[in-house]
Amino acid sequence: QVQLVESGGALVEAGGSLKLSCLASGSIASTNVRRWYRQAPGKQRESVAEITSGGSTTYADSVKGRFTISRDNAKNTIYLQMNSLKPEDTAVYYCRYCAGYECYQSYWGQGTQVTVSS
Repeated sequence: QVQLVESGGALVEAGGSLKLSCLASGSIASTNVRRWYRQAPGKQRESVAEITSGGSTTYADSVKGRFTISRDNAKNTIYLQMNSLKPEDTAVYYCRYCAGYECYQSYWGQGTQVTVSS
C-alpha cells in the first residue's frame, strides 16, 4: 500500500517562506504525476503545483513566481518551496501522487496546515 506524509506546515508572517515535504512509501513507481493541492476553509481544493516523472513543472497562476515544486527520487520525496507568502495562501496543503494526468489512480496525504498572518 502507498502512504504519503506531508510535513513542514507552520504559522508564518506574510512575506515569509516555508518548505513543505511529502515523503512517500509503498509501490509508487507507477505514479508519474505528482501534485500539491491546497484547501482553504469554505473553498474548493485546488491544484497549485505539478511535477512529472520527466521533471516538467506546472503552477497555478496564483503561485507562479513564488512557489517551486521539486523532487528527490532517492528519498521518495517531493517538496514545495513557498516564498513571499500571502494571507490568502493560508490553507491545508496536500500532496497527491497520480497515475496519469487525469489521476485515474491516485494517493493523497493527510495534509499539513499553513497559516500566513497579516
